[in-house]
Amino acid sequence: MKQILAPIVAGLLGAAPAAAQAPVRIGLSAPLTGPDAALGQGLRQGAEQAVADQNRAGGSRPKFALVPADDAGDPRQALAAAKKFAGEGVRFVVGPFESGAVAAAAPVYEEAGAVMVAPGAAYTPLTGRGLWNLFRLGPSDAQQGRAAGSYLAKAFAGRRVAIVNDRSTYGRGLAEAVAARLKEAGTPEVLFDGFPRGTRDLSDLIGRVKAARVEAVYFGGLAPEAATLVRALREASIGATLVAGDGILDPAFAAVAGPAGEGTVMTLPPDPPRLPEPKGGKATARSPEAESVAASGYAAVEVLAQGLERARAADPKAVRVPDGRKVAEALHGTQPARTILGPVGFDERGDRITGPVTLRVWRRTPDGRLDYAGNDVSGP
Repeated sequence: MKQILAPIVAGLLGAAPAAAQAPVRIGLSAPLTGPDAALGQGLRQGAEQAVADQNRAGGSRPKFALVPADDAGDPRQALAAAKKFAGEGVRFVVGPFESGAVAAAAPVYEEAGAVMVAPGAAYTPLTGRGLWNLFRLGPSDAQQGRAAGSYLAKAFAGRRVAIVNDRSTYGRGLAEAVAARLKEAGTPEVLFDGFPRGTRDLSDLIGRVKAARVEAVYFGGLAPEAATLVRALREASIGATLVAGDGILDPAFAAVAGPAGEGTVMTLPPDPPRLPEPKGGKATARSPEAESVAASGYAAVEVLAQGLERARAADPKAVRVPDGRKVAEALHGTQPARTILGPVGFDERGDRITGPVTLRVWRRTPDGRLDYAGNDVSGP
């Protein structure tokens, strides 16, 4: 009798519904404390709602569980979180958010066979290291630089352009991407120059810019130096349009630049969509900072869930949860994932294909403030 019942019991256990099986764990490595805690909490809220919505969809798909870890935006803590997830067998990860944290953690995840979807992390070389497991949701610095170069090539066709950077890895990377795009367009810059961060006296640089007779200046760097540069340009009666990346997306730019900052053009990712209203639950109040990234946290979960489903569909005999490489192969496929951010596909490096970049111009508001909100510029 035991011999007869054994296969029947085994069959019944094997046929247990997906709901009775252990959920697929998705790790979240984010700055839940520290200077960027508002961003980390936004990512967490978006990811939590996405997991709830995925689980509510039902069907034969596996259920998910979010496992958060606070990396405080610090590379050492992100590395510790990666080792913890690897040791616990977590094979799908949202985050980290900051480029330095991604650089520290990615090799651990790769060795553990874990797929990671980074909502931020714009530093271009991250996806150039041959990692099969890293996917970036937002535009890289190089993609922003190319967008700025395309804008300059079109808006200032036949006119003289200078490129200046703050000599940081970030700033020079942006500047070189702009220069490469201008060269492709057949309109190379007439001046490529720079100054160290923290410099206050730009008289020598301004002299070279004035001698070059430029009508536009691209700046690769952060808000304080961009503000110092545009003020120096205006004080020297140089009316060239300043163009920069989202490194100037900081209150310091408006505060330091003052009226001189009006007319500055900036590249940045498009405004994020709002999360869908939670079904059967109450909407969560979020700060503006949290709201700015919540959709990215939501989309990262969508990407992982669809990658897992496609890996399972490609091999019906596969185990319930395919290994990370199979999921990564599915994400590298030709069919983009359907997400709250729109279609999301990835190239062979893990960068988002045609990652959207918008252009905004800083203008004076009726109450005298300097702001970019709603001031769209026609794209390249």
